[in-house]
Amino acid sequence: MAVAYAIGFCVLREWSFSHWLLFVGLRLGALLLVPYRYWPALVVGELLPLAQLSLDCLPDFGWLWSLLVLIPPIALAMPVAYLCRERLRLFTKGGEVDMGVLLLCTLLVSVVWTLSNTAVLLAARLPSDYPALHYPLLIGRWFLGNYLGALTVVPLVLIAYQECPRSPWRAWVSRLSRSPLFRAAIGLLLPSLLALVWLARVAPPELEQLARMAMFFPVVWLALRHGWRGAAVGGTAASIAVVLTMPARYDYGTLVAQVFIAFTISTMLLFGARMGALLRRERQGHDQARATLALAQRNVLIGEMQLQQASLALEQARESVQTTYGQLIGRLRHLLPDTDERGYHRQAVAAQEHMYFLADSLYPQVWRERGLVGALREGVLARLLGQAGIAYWCDFSGQSLGRLSPAVHLTVYRLSNEAVTFLCSRREVSEVHVRVRSGTRQGRRWVMLCIHGRGHDARLKRVRWEALLPRLTRLTSGLGLDALHDRARVFEGGLDMRRTGTASRIRIVLLDPRQAAGDDAMSMDAWR
Repeated sequence: MAVAYAIGFCVLREWSFSHWLLFVGLRLGALLLVPYRYWPALVVGELLPLAQLSLDCLPDFGWLWSLLVLIPPIALAMPVAYLCRERLRLFTKGGEVDMGVLLLCTLLVSVVWTLSNTAVLLAARLPSDYPALHYPLLIGRWFLGNYLGALTVVPLVLIAYQECPRSPWRAWVSRLSRSPLFRAAIGLLLPSLLALVWLARVAPPELEQLARMAMFFPVVWLALRHGWRGAAVGGTAASIAVVLTMPARYDYGTLVAQVFIAFTISTMLLFGARMGALLRRERQGHDQARATLALAQRNVLIGEMQLQQASLALEQARESVQTTYGQLIGRLRHLLPDTDERGYHRQAVAAQEHMYFLADSLYPQVWRERGLVGALREGVLARLLGQAGIAYWCDFSGQSLGRLSPAVHLTVYRLSNEAVTFLCSRREVSEVHVRVRSGTRQGRRWVMLCIHGRGHDARLKRVRWEALLPRLTRLTSGLGLDALHDRARVFEGGLDMRRTGTASRIRIVLLDPRQAAGDDAMSMDAWR
């Protein structure tokens, strides 16, 4: 650990200068991610290159400076890093980074290391011919170098820390190549920054600074699209791009651009983290809503299974009553007059028909043989409307009906009964046309149920409403449009109703729950 840290420290120090200290990012990243038991190794790893520096510069700056420079700055920042990790909860329980705590930690350690550098410089024995030092300018450069160096490296290290342990190296590389952030960085960020670097190098002085300032636009765009991770990637690239445009080591324009980029990175990290939190909250809300819908859909299927069991029990009870009645009449036939026997027979037939109607209302008998098509064309609803004098027909179209889940089939049947009952309750229809369409849209199977009702004055007068409406009410919930809306929403669908003169139309769209919903439920406007 000590050797690896020392090598990384020496490599990054070769690319650093007073107002762009990349090794500070390595130092802070190690404090935030390395377990506490390895902290002494980090101190030793930083002490090795500092010892070499102390020995080399001892004749120039004196023994006091050489002793003070041996104090590893990483040790001075350990209390701050511990406070942020343990007390301020830099890493949340979900593994996310609290960006406010990270920026606070970066600010505090930048102040600590700037003061440390200043104290070491004050202890130096400078040669008599050494140029006069402007301490406020030096302190400003050191603070900017510490802060911007940390912002350039640490957020990127945190992204790698969060992503690498989750999967093997090859899987991680494969996922990285498919990442929208990676594609945005390669396709937009790098070309735009390279163009701005080229413009800053060849443009006249009045446009050079403008090109540097424009480097914050990709950072903002990535933060808006990808949260704090986008700000981290864009900030690192923008910081490097600004340095590439630097004409001299202490160029004033470069310093101003670096201050602006540091402010932009800090702001976008906070903004991106907040936006990411809002997106996670919204995603959790969507997940909870989908879980609730899935539970409701399973409950619908369970309820239908219970109704099927109740229907079978009623059918068995009807057959048992019929058998018992036959045996009883057979034994008492010689004791009963013919008129009484016929009366009892009519009562028994009426009771059996009533039980059959109840069983068929709970779960249509024809469903077992012909499914949804038979239930809508020949079921109890078709028989009731035909007996009352209302013309009824049903047609189907589409290739996806057979691939829909049983819960959707049963819901279509229940919705058809509810919608027809609602139209008949107004006593304004003399013919009913039910259409069932199915298909696939945006990767999801759907089914559309359209119920058209039309009234003709001559035929309306012949409809036997008094016999029809009570039986239709027993066939459905009787809640009207409210029940239709509720059932449709359970399957992420919708409902609309239109009336034109003597005609009415109810249209309902349902989505198949067996397919994972990649998008939100499609609105009714998509089906117009």
